[in-house]
Amino acid sequence: MANPVNASIVTHFQSLEDPRIERTKKHHLLDILVIALCTLLTGGEGFQDMELFGRSKRAWLQTFLTLPHGIPSHDTFGRVFARLNPRRFQECFLSWTQAVAQLTHGALVSLDGKTVKASFDRATAASPLHMVSAWCSENGGLVVGQIKTDTKSNEITAIPELLQLLAIQGCIVTIDAMGCQTAIAEQIRNQGGDYLLALKSNHKKAYRAVKQHFHQHIEHQVAWRTAENFFDAFDDSHGRTVRRRVWAITDLKPLPQLAKWPDLQAAIVVETIRAAYAGATVTSDYRIYISSFVRSATAFVTMIRQHWDIENKLHWSLDVTFNEDRCRIRKDHASENMVALRHVALNLLRQEQGQPSSLRRKRLLCSLDEHYLLTVLSGVT
Repeated sequence: MANPVNASIVTHFQSLEDPRIERTKKHHLLDILVIALCTLLTGGEGFQDMELFGRSKRAWLQTFLTLPHGIPSHDTFGRVFARLNPRRFQECFLSWTQAVAQLTHGALVSLDGKTVKASFDRATAASPLHMVSAWCSENGGLVVGQIKTDTKSNEITAIPELLQLLAIQGCIVTIDAMGCQTAIAEQIRNQGGDYLLALKSNHKKAYRAVKQHFHQHIEHQVAWRTAENFFDAFDDSHGRTVRRRVWAITDLKPLPQLAKWPDLQAAIVVETIRAAYAGATVTSDYRIYISSFVRSATAFVTMIRQHWDIENKLHWSLDVTFNEDRCRIRKDHASENMVALRHVALNLLRQEQGQPSSLRRKRLLCSLDEHYLLTVLSGVT
């Protein structure tokens, strides 16, 4: 295999065990994985697309793949992905990700879950696949880890497992209200990271205490609003006017209800005021966050908005660009392994900075230019 591809893919996936019995191994596992990955990079989706891509690009693929018995059939792709050990696939993915994008001090790592809706199987009444992913916003954004959970309600048990896989020393971990648990906060601190968590009514006493203290003693105190602890800005994009006001509260002595949170340093209140157009009804809502570190209100609002990159740049991209929500692959481990493979493809596309373009255009260029496809596949920028 050519050196660029070897350095990026084979080094980290060559230890992945082949689930097939020896006499049925007509095609090398790494050949299957590379063809499958190239298919996703060029706009394909399922196993039939993988066979079609392989047959169409056989001459090019033979320049760096072995292909001892030609191109695998779509049934072969399906059987292999259904039987691959998803935990071992995850370990290889993490090994590759950590090699190409090590988390630096101060990096923001966002955790959130996503359901692959079409993976629900009516015949067996199997629940749709739900994955919790870790997203780092630096360098255009990369998936740095993922783990399967049965349902959204099980995110609380999945998040600690995912954190255990990540090297978050010196990083800031952001999680929505589902992961706002004292045990999770403690784990983040024990692993050397800081936390910024959304606090909602699932912690009623703490939530009500912060909200009441804020409305009674802080919200209308003009003298309290300094450059460090107050932020106020308007955003007129997307055909509406949005005003955001942020208060960073670092004096937590009046809030003993927050004492159980390890190393808690700040509570942040965000007010979002929206008006769709001139003369429209104005709506307002408040959100509360807790943090193990102190920053200015401006810095906090930037981090809070960055957290939602996991929705806008990961989940949205998977659904719109990779059509993930309509993927009906569901047999055995195939759905979980395909999610991981889509994450590899997404990382490769975002990592490639030679063509400053959208993911859709990058995939189109991959389908048109074999040299560019090899560049993306190798991870060389």
